[in-house]
Amino acid sequence: MGSGVEYAAHMAGSRSVVMGRPREFDVDEALERAMRVFWERGYEGVSLTDLTKAMGITKPSLYAAFGDKKELFRKALERYTEGPADYGTRALEEPTARGVAEAILRGAVRTTTRPGGPAGCLGVQALASSEAGRPAHDMLVEWRNSWALRLEERFQRAVDEGDLPRDADPRRLARYVMTVTFGIAVQAAGGLGRDELQDIADMALECWLPNGVRRTHTEPSG
Repeated sequence: MGSGVEYAAHMAGSRSVVMGRPREFDVDEALERAMRVFWERGYEGVSLTDLTKAMGITKPSLYAAFGDKKELFRKALERYTEGPADYGTRALEEPTARGVAEAILRGAVRTTTRPGGPAGCLGVQALASSEAGRPAHDMLVEWRNSWALRLEERFQRAVDEGDLPRDADPRRLARYVMTVTFGIAVQAAGGLGRDELQDIADMALECWLPNGVRRTHTEPSG
């Protein structure tokens, strides 16, 4: 046998090999599969067993790589935002406010009706109502509010640059576009087809004039 120093060095090397051993699964692919499961069935509709089966990993591997179910959902939502839902970020770069609204609505139609993909939007499908689903609910409220704020800021810039009239209300416009966008997702999840959803998007855009948004004021009766 070697000396104590040699033995200690040998054991340290062995631990390094064990600790540095690469995972036996593709983390990126596993997260993609988890995102799809959440997208298809929501947060409360899947168990850890469902997730590990779909991801092709064990529960210890899930915890080690992603944390608990809540943290896995957070990562899946981030992946969804940067992947299938990245049309929102790209839409903000359109040169006009109307172009922004059109890109968001058309992007929502495409994403919620992808051939071979889950219908609807992960942000709608994963809404949870029970106390157990509160973490997902709170994350999605924050996610939606963040998007509404980014859209409001973009419309405010359009007002400042003269693309929208001075009396346009950026917050009101942002809420309008977001409401129609998520409405499209709900209808897609309910089975409405791409052509019908695109018709809804087109009808919403008919309210948009070249110099802003048509406002109708109705006098109260009586």
